Amino acid sequence: MTSMDMTQGRGISVSVVLRLVLLAVVAGLAVAPVWAGRSDLRLLMEVFSFLALAQMWNLLAGYTGLISVGQQAFVGLGGYLFFALAMFAGLPLLIAIPAAAIATAVIAVPTGWIAFRLQGPYFAIGTWVIAEVFRLSAAQIGALGGGSGISLPVALAKSLADSRGGREMVMYYIAFTIGIASVLMVWGLLRSKWGLALTAIRDSEPAAEAMGVATRRVKFMIYVLAAFWTSLTGGFVFLQKLRITPDAAFSLNEWTAFVIFIVVIGGIGSIEGPVIGVVIFFALREVASDWGTWYLIMMGGIAIAVMLVDKRGVWGAIRARTNLSIFPVTKVLD
Repeated sequence: MTSMDMTQGRGISVSVVLRLVLLAVVAGLAVAPVWAGRSDLRLLMEVFSFLALAQMWNLLAGYTGLISVGQQAFVGLGGYLFFALAMFAGLPLLIAIPAAAIATAVIAVPTGWIAFRLQGPYFAIGTWVIAEVFRLSAAQIGALGGGSGISLPVALAKSLADSRGGREMVMYYIAFTIGIASVLMVWGLLRSKWGLALTAIRDSEPAAEAMGVATRRVKFMIYVLAAFWTSLTGGFVFLQKLRITPDAAFSLNEWTAFVIFIVVIGGIGSIEGPVIGVVIFFALREVASDWGTWYLIMMGGIAIAVMLVDKRGVWGAIRARTNLSIFPVTKVLD
């Protein structure tokens, strides 16, 4: 047996162990309402929400090269459409969230058509401008509170469950489903024929086009899919908060800057990267969130340091040196 075979064998065995550990962690999280306190459940809801947002941004930037700084547009749309459908259309909360996400995906088609007329940094700026247009528009809608926002009626919130503990359990499992399903959905997508196209675009877009991949169509599909799932997450986020304002719903810092940090730190262009990035982000937040502006400076410094050491991020560096893969998306031929 050659040294390369031995290295690959160790990499495969370690990968299996990591998958078993991950399954054990997910199983533990699945019963978190049994062992976790109320504050712990709220924290885990945030973790799952940011995991879903990070997976969607990574799918955009890491596989199609669409560097968007306007994903807060879809978080805000998801939140506002959810409030509108629940309060004015009378839809049950658990139906209003996916309905708002579907409506957002429909809106993403014309906005995507506009954004896709731009390239590179102009696309990034264009997505931010689109988000700002949505923010300013939301502030003009008096029925939804205008610039001061609106709160979800207590009666609607209570429709999830009779007790407060019951409501938090329902919301926890919504967050758990959104977060875990985002990982599984991206993994399934990357293992499909669409995944082959995405991997080809990630490695070399000109080569992918030469091989017959309809790169523009694939990118547009991913843009709309990311809009749908980001909106789904946004609807849940503001169900948890029970109040929405234009500035909170369309916050660049909260819904895009932090998400980009998570993906860049964890490792762009991989499923494992956002998972690691979310853990690092919330660990740093628990330690340093009370530092004020120094907290943001520290995060920026860490992001720069990671990029200088290895622009592939934590997981990218690990994978390059050990050949590990928790979510394999390729088949190795003997």
